Amino acid sequence: MTSKVFGKFGYRFFVLKGSLKNIACFVFFAVCTFFASTVSANKLNDTTRFSSREEAIAFLEKQAGLAQSDYWPNINPVLFLQNIRKNIEQPLSIYEGRSTNFCAYAALSYLPLHQNPLDYTRFLITLYKDGKAMYGREYFEPTRAVRLAAGTLSFKGELDIRPADQLWFMSLADHFKGYLNLFDHHYNPGDENKTWAAVNFAKFNRMIRRLFNYHVDAAGSDLIRPGFRDAFDYLSEKIKTGTVALFVNNLDLYKKNHTRLRLNIPTHFVILLGIDEADDDRIAITYWDYGGITRQYLPESFLRKIIFGVSHITAKKNND
Repeated sequence: MTSKVFGKFGYRFFVLKGSLKNIACFVFFAVCTFFASTVSANKLNDTTRFSSREEAIAFLEKQAGLAQSDYWPNINPVLFLQNIRKNIEQPLSIYEGRSTNFCAYAALSYLPLHQNPLDYTRFLITLYKDGKAMYGREYFEPTRAVRLAAGTLSFKGELDIRPADQLWFMSLADHFKGYLNLFDHHYNPGDENKTWAAVNFAKFNRMIRRLFNYHVDAAGSDLIRPGFRDAFDYLSEKIKTGTVALFVNNLDLYKKNHTRLRLNIPTHFVILLGIDEADDDRIAITYWDYGGITRQYLPESFLRKIIFGVSHITAKKNND
């Protein structure tokens, strides 16, 4: 009798054990399938977005009659839209402002204004209307001090009359922080000229990755220069396959005597547009420096000494 009972129990346990195994296998398979499909979908969605100037203008024209924002009381909506339109139509006209630390934010603006102006425009319009907005992977909700200051900056040259650029630069500076901003996290009047707005090399590359979803292959740092021996060969190869931003000492870049070098540190970001070898063993570099394009002839040794960082920026594709 006992053996029969245990026999029946053992049989039922065996069947139950087999069923549990089947259920476990099914669940495992379902989880794996879901994970694989999710990864695949994310991979497809993880491409760099592009749009045309025409799409951005068409969206902007629908904003005619934009009401005064409650969040940005010192930004006139008509001037705001005019500023955005000028940036879309003349992307090289965007200007960091005189004596500000906005150069990095102006430099990274080169990417959306040339390759995805629609998302740039949507972000600014939403931020103006609602006081908060998403851009790429980042959620922006600028502080009240920033919202009150945008539109009031003065003695900054053309930036004084470009309220959308003030909103854009100040929102970026308010949101992204690096070690240079450690002791100045909160905006006070005049902080656009101080460490509150400063950008180090790693922060610059992080902003591009997080906002616009590009690959950024970075060489160099805030203190140690890139290890390339031949600046011309290195930069020539990089510029063929992507956008190249240089982190340089602009005081040395603009000085007249290119044979004397003093102790230098990187202070400025520029976008490299072209590089050629000149007949007199110098290198001709063409770069965009916010509001204008500059072409300079420099000794190769001097060029290597003033470059502290090179950011090679390329779009992500489905198969990346």
